Amino acid sequence: MTWLLEVVWVLVGLPLAVLAWRRFPLTGLLCCLLAAHALVLALGGHYTYARVPLGEWVRDGLGLARNPYDRFGHLVQGFVPAVLVRELLSRTSPLRGSRWLAPLTVCGCLAFSAVFEMFEWASAVVGGHAADDFLATQGDVWDTQWDMFCALIGATAALLLLSRWHDRQLERLAG
Repeated sequence: MTWLLEVVWVLVGLPLAVLAWRRFPLTGLLCCLLAAHALVLALGGHYTYARVPLGEWVRDGLGLARNPYDRFGHLVQGFVPAVLVRELLSRTSPLRGSRWLAPLTVCGCLAFSAVFEMFEWASAVVGGHAADDFLATQGDVWDTQWDMFCALIGATAALLLLSRWHDRQLERLAG
């Protein structure tokens, strides 16, 4: 069940992207980012985020108290959806080129992150200790706030680093 909760986004998102491709093809940048995000989710789902070996190596190498893969996952949860939201807003709304595009993109990513945290909370209420692997709090009482902060950093970084490249790809896609 934990695996399903972790990878449900891939199981829903991939068929949606394939079904919509003819009418709404995505930029190459977004496709690559979505594929990378799917790998992050699959790895986290396979091991559970608190037990991903890569995170354990980083934890041990840096002397951290917890496996940081969960934080990395939430950073990616902001980074990749920022490009997705930006692409959707740029192509379907009057926001392309607007000063409001970036702040509304970040707000959309934070809203998604908050909904995901409420989903985790509901899982904890329903599943009790059985949901511990899904939650990956690792004893951190501030885990929810850290997760949303990581998503904020990821979304902001994506916009700062990729907006120009993304704009060029959107222009080519528009033809």
